[in-house]
Amino acid sequence: MSTGAIVMLIVSAVIVWGGLAAAVLHLRRHPEEAED
Repeated sequence: MSTGAIVMLIVSAVIVWGGLAAAVLHLRRHPEEAED
C-alpha cells in the first residue's frame, strides 16, 4: 500500500472509533430515559 493510503486508513479509523467513543461517553453522561 502507498503512504497516502495508509494515512487515509489511519485517519478514517480515528474518525470512526473516536465517534464511537464520543457517543458512548455522551450516553454515560446523559442516559436515555425510558418512555412509559
